Amino acid sequence: MAKKRPQTKAKRPQPTDGRIPVVGAREPCPCGSGRRYKACHGRAAAHAVTELVHRPFEGLPGECDWVALRELVPAATVELTLKGGLPEGVPSVTLATVLPMAWPALRRDDGSVLLGLQNETSSGDISRDLADTLQRALTADPGTPVQARRAPADGPRLQDLLDPDGAFEPVVHSGFEFWVPDPENATPDVAASLERANAAAVPTVKLSGADAAYWCETPEKNHLRWVMPHPEERLLDGLARLHAAGSSSLGEGTRLVGSFRAHGLTVPVWDLPGGIGAEDVEKPAAEFAERLAAALATDAPLTADERRARGGLTNRQVTLS
Repeated sequence: MAKKRPQTKAKRPQPTDGRIPVVGAREPCPCGSGRRYKACHGRAAAHAVTELVHRPFEGLPGECDWVALRELVPAATVELTLKGGLPEGVPSVTLATVLPMAWPALRRDDGSVLLGLQNETSSGDISRDLADTLQRALTADPGTPVQARRAPADGPRLQDLLDPDGAFEPVVHSGFEFWVPDPENATPDVAASLERANAAAVPTVKLSGADAAYWCETPEKNHLRWVMPHPEERLLDGLARLHAAGSSSLGEGTRLVGSFRAHGLTVPVWDLPGGIGAEDVEKPAAEFAERLAAALATDAPLTADERRARGGLTNRQVTLS
């Protein structure tokens, strides 16, 4: 039998400033515990990266619109306001639902930054992933996209980078021409991506008289999808009261058909006849908001009819995130 070679232990890197450096998952943890990094300090780091944050946009101006732009709206942009102002050489920072080639972010030739919202993220905290992408975009070379990566577990979140007093005013577009200053002279790859995106975009309009309510047109019927900030259980009770009373619609031929659950918020959905456009539901939506406010203020137990209505709404609820 061959002799076993004596094993020598590699010297473990020791932290000198109280911070534990990142090493390979199977290497000894630098803290000196004798365990592998993945079973020691690496476990907390991995957990922080993968733990799901149910309301990643909570605390940001326009939380409901953040959810809508992430999940429901094909083409939209929002000018973002950073804490402390824009860095030198960055004339603007714009949030975009989608960017060409599914880039996480793009720094244009003029130094301005486009940040993509509807991208796959590597952790359970969309806010942290987007903040990491934004920080890298601010220092990227002009004219280059920012590639995806796993955000540091202890990195900042959007709530740390964006001005809490800044306005959040989405502009909905009919297509994705906002990607490039001059669409006619776009590169072949970007032009092809632009053509595919425009062909797939569902016509969408943001209501002017209701926060985070979006009308959209599909071949079969139109819809109104309304992201609401109220706690889910309370909102479902309120919707059930209106539904049982026959006052949950937005007018003749319209019907509350269910709701989405997305990023910790609830999104009621109405079916609309094909001939009803966004302007036609402005007044009915405002009137519904008044009825809902009254229903939400009621503390009385649900009646039998209201409980049945609530069960129907719950059964037709779909989770998007």
